[in-house]
Amino acid sequence: MLDSRFEIILTTDRSMMTTHHGKEFLGFMATGPSIGMPEWIWMWIACPKMKTDPAGRPWQAPYALRKLEALLQDKGYNAAVIDPDHVNKYLAEAKILMLSHHDYFALCPPSSEWWVVTRKEPVNAKSFRNLMDKLNLAEAKRRGLKIIVGGPAAWQWLYKPELIDRWGIDTIVDGEGERVALDLVERVYAGEQLPRYVFVGPSDVPTIEEIPLIKRPSINGLIEIMRGCPRGCKFCSVTLRPLRHIPLDRIEREIFVNLEGGVKSGILHSEDVLLYGARGLKLNPDALIKLHQLARRYWRSIAWSHASLAAVKNAEEEYRLISRIMDIVRSGGQDYLGVEVGIETGSVDLAKKIMPAKSAPYPPERWPEVVEEAFAIMHENNIVPAATLILGLPEETPDDVMKTAELLDRLKPYRSLIVPMFFVPMGVLKNRDWFTNVKVMDEHIEVMRRCLWHSVYWAERIINELYFKNLRYLPLKWLIRLFLKYVAHKGKSVEKELGLASLEQKVPIIIQ
Repeated sequence: MLDSRFEIILTTDRSMMTTHHGKEFLGFMATGPSIGMPEWIWMWIACPKMKTDPAGRPWQAPYALRKLEALLQDKGYNAAVIDPDHVNKYLAEAKILMLSHHDYFALCPPSSEWWVVTRKEPVNAKSFRNLMDKLNLAEAKRRGLKIIVGGPAAWQWLYKPELIDRWGIDTIVDGEGERVALDLVERVYAGEQLPRYVFVGPSDVPTIEEIPLIKRPSINGLIEIMRGCPRGCKFCSVTLRPLRHIPLDRIEREIFVNLEGGVKSGILHSEDVLLYGARGLKLNPDALIKLHQLARRYWRSIAWSHASLAAVKNAEEEYRLISRIMDIVRSGGQDYLGVEVGIETGSVDLAKKIMPAKSAPYPPERWPEVVEEAFAIMHENNIVPAATLILGLPEETPDDVMKTAELLDRLKPYRSLIVPMFFVPMGVLKNRDWFTNVKVMDEHIEVMRRCLWHSVYWAERIINELYFKNLRYLPLKWLIRLFLKYVAHKGKSVEKELGLASLEQKVPIIIQ
């Protein structure tokens, strides 16, 4: 029986409301168009449907939606996260529809890179548009429904004014929303006018005490351990926010919520997990050891959302901390740990201009060396990075791009996936031109194809040696291997068409 008490509905589309089969790396496929297979198969691989209860509440949901759900429930509102397939059941009675997304219209990396390379719309943008078009919004709006959108990609609505009008969006919230959301909801219930756009600046972000604890499981057990980042990279909006560390007791309580909901593994989330408990950029080994001991006590497997390469090198070099953490991870029978890292560029000159603290505590002049040594440390400790590069940065020169290509050659021995992305202005670079105007140079093509062959080679090995060992994953494993064969075939065909010397000699393809 439906619960008509849900007056505030929180949701997102299928590309977000999914577990990616419990493998976060598969989420990268949700940022691209279907290639070499029907779209429904692509979506099944990257974004399988979520299990729900009879009311349409998903078993797991994006962490940001869970936070907002908890905040509203704590204040006495009848709010719930609802799976996208069930939202229409509630629109007749709902007062507010809240939406969140990491990439509403596929304008963020790596979706933007897929656009440039394939000229095809990524599935995340199609999925979100399909959701909005199938909702009974016109009728609900006539009855007074208010629609509030937010999340990391809220800024993208400013580039889509026609869709604001088409779907009747009332308010766009750009930034951390805990404080703002309550004010907006109170205005709706009081019958007051809503602002069209709200920007949450660094001085308006919530304190630790104002951030609620989730009440139902998050996607793949993801739990936030800190907010903000002190490195100050000019292309990143996170660095504009103050650094806040979540106490261990609050982390533990959210682990319990996931365990009680049947989610036995988890992801430690922050912009740099290794800075947990740090003072500025000074690592805190004791805090990190306690954090991982806590996670090991409860979780079947542990993953990190993000870590900085400089912190990886510094942690192992000064404290042997990576080895110590991995000893804790392995003590539960886990044989590898996944994480996203940012290489961004192999150019020292560019690193100095846009991310001078990315290499700290090492000088930016050592950035390529820091990257290579961090990759070696992760390889030795069975940490598998999904790394990003940024192409088309402001003031980038062909020589800067070739420095990145040279660094890629030095990273070939290390187990990793490397994804090139075109620059999207965030942080203090928001006023710059971005990927829609980028001129793809020959040097960009060279970096992209080196990334391609590196990732195809290591993806096959990762799948064979680490991923999908359970027999129930055999169909999924077979489909992904088939896709990798297709990518390798297409890559060789494109090289031939462009008259480029094959990179197979430099990065041997093991897919037969």
